[in-house]
Formats: sequence, C-alpha cells, structure tokens
Amino acid sequence: MSPDVRALQMLGLARRAGRIESGEFSTEKAVRFRKAQLVIVANDASENTKKNFSSLCAFYKVPIRIFSTKEELGHAIGQEMRASAAVTDENFARALEKMLTDDDVVRTPDEDYNGGRKHGRYES
Repeated sequence: MSPDVRALQMLGLARRAGRIESGEFSTEKAVRFRKAQLVIVANDASENTKKNFSSLCAFYKVPIRIFSTKEELGHAIGQEMRASAAVTDENFARALEKMLTDDDVVRTPDEDYNGGRKHGRYES
C-alpha cells in the first residue's frame, strides 16, 4: 500500500477520533488558536490558498504538507471536497509526517522554520 493511501486512511482514523478540523476557516482557526499540530493542503487547492496557509503556518510554526486532491482529502475524512485540514493531535500528526515524503514539505524563506520541530513542538 502506498504511503499516500496510508496517510489518507490515518486522516480518516483521526477524523473518527475527533482530531481533525477541516475546511479553510476551521483549519485557519485551529492554527491561530494553536491547536493545529499539522496542516494538510490539497495539491489542487488554489495557489492563493497554498500561499496563505504556508505563510500562516510559518508564522505560527506549524508543520504543513501539501498532498492528495481536494476530493481524496474530503473523502478520507468523510466530507465533501476539502482544500485543507488541520490535525489537532500530536500523535496523529507525528504518524502522518512519517508517512508523507519530503516532497510534500512546504519550504519557507524563514531559515529558522523547520517544520515546527525547532520551536517546541513535538520532538522525535
């Protein structure tokens, strides 16, 4: 089974556990209130959405990954199409980060930003 399929299944499990905030507004709110441990944005989300979440996550030091499609992301969490989701549980976030490749990492111009790990988020 591919890592992307496993990651989508893990998102579904996190949703059933109540550890996912989905949709742009809820995801942004989770980041701003420092509940988000990991943000996932769909590949086919608009460039503006990707840029906004990239900047927001860099500012709040939250790891962000871009993968899958809006349809697959929504289906995985039992919703309609979703452009973004925030994982609010540290353990689910850690497991998802292990599954996703470095190609899914969003690079930011802030050199101190290292996927949230350098600034007191979870340590491996």
